[in-house]
Amino acid sequence: MTPRTGCESESTLHVRVQPKSSSNRVVLEDAGRVRIAVTAPPADGAANQAVCQLIAKSLGIAKSRVRVMRGTRSREKVIHVDGLAEEEALRRLSAI
Repeated sequence: MTPRTGCESESTLHVRVQPKSSSNRVVLEDAGRVRIAVTAPPADGAANQAVCQLIAKSLGIAKSRVRVMRGTRSREKVIHVDGLAEEEALRRLSAI
């Protein structure tokens, strides 16, 4: 693992996921909580992958910079975004 320098940014997003929704959407709630609906089912990690892709697209970053840190089998997830400060990530999500 490479040590991090002070010039790199990262953020942690607390997300509530609704799989098998009728459409993909991101809603920013109070206190920085993010609610995400994805059309993918929760089987075989499809919903987790869809969540990461939707967040990356919404933030305008590569999907390889987004990963699920905790909650891979839960609706409540902690998402790590590499290379983007938390304030900037929330600002971009609120602009959707």
